[in-house]
Amino acid sequence: MPAVERLLSRFRGAHTQVLGISVDSIYCHANWAASLGGISFPLLADFHPKGAVGQACGIYLEEAGIDDRATVILDAGGTVRHASSVTPAGKRDIDELAALCEEIDRAWSGELPEIPAPSGLDGPATLYVKSPCGFSQKALLARTNLHFEQAVTVRNVSEDPAARDELVARAGCDQAPCLVLGDRVIQESDEIVAHLASRGTDID
Repeated sequence: MPAVERLLSRFRGAHTQVLGISVDSIYCHANWAASLGGISFPLLADFHPKGAVGQACGIYLEEAGIDDRATVILDAGGTVRHASSVTPAGKRDIDELAALCEEIDRAWSGELPEIPAPSGLDGPATLYVKSPCGFSQKALLARTNLHFEQAVTVRNVSEDPAARDELVARAGCDQAPCLVLGDRVIQESDEIVAHLASRGTDID
């Protein structure tokens, strides 16, 4: 997955939307991605009904109860142009897959919309969090997975009274998590994650 992350701009240039799929929950995905240094492309939780997407693609391994480590590439018309498995223990050649996507892209004769590059954040941002707080952890994982560690400063209002006072002054209350971008205040974790995802950054 980190190898895919490093080549996202190349996949995007080939009009390719990368998706990762496994039977793990969204919570497992978020923590696993952060442990790898951040995974900013979508990870689909094939969690319930378990393996339904994998079964539809023919890559669900019934005895193991997991989706195979497989790659399926669809063209813009929805036709499967490539399908392969390296088995759960195997390793993909990501450069080879990027080249294959570029080949499929060149062969497509119709119009294709550009996949826009991430725009990044407009100016400095501060994420106020509390501990322990599951919603704060969710926002922190999004910050890591979308590679905003440098762009978004974190202040813990549970551990730093000055941070709490600053949050109240900027947002009108001490509710956290809270993302402050200039004059804009976002106080719900789902909205924070959605905003960061909409601005998600490249690492190359």
